[in-house]
Amino acid sequence: MSEEHNPEPGNRILEVRLGATKAEGGTRERVYTVGGAGTFPFLGAGPAAGHPPRIALEICDDTRTWSPIVLREVGDLAEDTGAWAAAAETTFGADMVRLSFTSTRQRGFDDFASLGTTVEEVIGATKYPLIVEGSTEPAIDSEVYRRIGEAAEGERVLLGTAEADRYRSVAASALAYGHAVVAQTPIDINLAKQLNILLHETALPPERIVIDPYTGTLGYGFEYSYSVMERIRSVALQGDADLARPMISSAIDSLNVKEVREADPETADEVAIRWEFYAAFSALIAGAEIVCVRHPGTVALLREALRALLEGSHPQEEAYGDESA
Repeated sequence: MSEEHNPEPGNRILEVRLGATKAEGGTRERVYTVGGAGTFPFLGAGPAAGHPPRIALEICDDTRTWSPIVLREVGDLAEDTGAWAAAAETTFGADMVRLSFTSTRQRGFDDFASLGTTVEEVIGATKYPLIVEGSTEPAIDSEVYRRIGEAAEGERVLLGTAEADRYRSVAASALAYGHAVVAQTPIDINLAKQLNILLHETALPPERIVIDPYTGTLGYGFEYSYSVMERIRSVALQGDADLARPMISSAIDSLNVKEVREADPETADEVAIRWEFYAAFSALIAGAEIVCVRHPGTVALLREALRALLEGSHPQEEAYGDESA
């Protein structure tokens, strides 16, 4: 085995704590710590294994661009963001909810007050830590992230997404309101490191940064994403402090590929779930501490797979409960 695959003793992925209990100023009944591993995924036991990975179910506030397969599955829940978020935890079994503000991607968006209202609704409907994806438009980033950060103040959400050319607004909101940040770069280890350095220069602590190396879907570039994720983990365990961060993966294009869109209606759900599952499962093997999916049926498959992988490496109560308030 090459030196690259033999991490130095003591080198570990930083831990990032998500969610805040009432005692910490939040309302979460459960909080998670991600990261902490001193070895590659599912190869160690005890402290070297770090904390167990988490499964997030993604929901949105504007369904016009959402997968019709998912919308058929969730039915009327798609019309009530709070109810959809609650079902993600209680009915579908997700560890976390990822709230994506797709409304901000509509041309001419200016309803900033609605963002805070929706965040408050989702916070009130859920008990576990949250991921909130705000804007993809630099012109409105500042106001979008201010509203989201303020509405979620005290809850220690994972706020996304910071990118090399638009990270200051996200970092400013995280610093002002006590959140963590998703740092996304386009499948490149050097760019991932550079963005982390830029975020450090804003005074954002390293233990509040989660790397998103950008994950393609199976057959559409995922193999490149996988190799970059492995490389990030390898270099981090060799002592590169700028890359020693937990990773998040969201193969969100999985439900938009031709094979899913053109599937036979009678088997479309199964095809969608499998396509999404195999991308997310592979990301876990590559080192992702959080995987995000959209189809509720994918959550159960991932949960089953994780139970098998984690057996013997994590205490049962930590693997599936973790830090209840």
